[in-house]
Amino acid sequence: MSAKVEKILERLQTTNTLDDLQSLIEHIRDTYDTEHVVYHSVSGSGQQYGALTYAPEWVDYYLEQNYTRLDPVVLGAIKQFNPMDWKRLDWNTPTKRNFLGEAISAGLGNQGYSVPIRGPNGQFALFSVNMDMNDDRWAKFTNERASDFLLLSHYVHERANRITGETDSFTMRDLSPREHDALAFLGMGEARSRIAEKMKISEHTLRVYIDSARFKLGAANTTHAVALAVSRGVVVL
Repeated sequence: MSAKVEKILERLQTTNTLDDLQSLIEHIRDTYDTEHVVYHSVSGSGQQYGALTYAPEWVDYYLEQNYTRLDPVVLGAIKQFNPMDWKRLDWNTPTKRNFLGEAISAGLGNQGYSVPIRGPNGQFALFSVNMDMNDDRWAKFTNERASDFLLLSHYVHERANRITGETDSFTMRDLSPREHDALAFLGMGEARSRIAEKMKISEHTLRVYIDSARFKLGAANTTHAVALAVSRGVVVL
């Protein structure tokens, strides 16, 4: 876990209101020196919440034009679970290219990176980072910070759920000591081969412990499992 994430997590502990969450999103933007950071969630019942740094005029215009129906970021997030570099999405129609041009004119950057998040009862959320940068610099920027953004997306989502009272109705089972240790080492940034060595087990056995912990936590992936374990106090790094 990077020093930047650790400092943001310290602030996360005192994030208790929707206004606090908005300030946290602005703090993440400033910490990573990006143009914009956006968190938007939709509950299983259709309730929506957003904390973002886009200009209000752009948000109002986006909603007025019903751009969710053609936004490649939204459409891409619905279809996949993995983080998305916006440049790799489908912009191959005049309507979508016009939408992108309008977004850039409204102050959005030409590059973006989004992490889709899903809950077991239809809950959906999207955490995005956006800025203006050429392709080579952007590739370096995202490669160096992708793990940070993955972790932050789930930490922010977990905190937003607590604030809004949203729950995934998932009953978490206790982790075994081995499952706990596996997630703790992962949270500290240890490679799996090194973790297996420290725990004196094979990498195959380590994978079994990680998969079991994911199941007990109701996590979508390993990064989500670490984030849930830390945010719920199950694992202390």
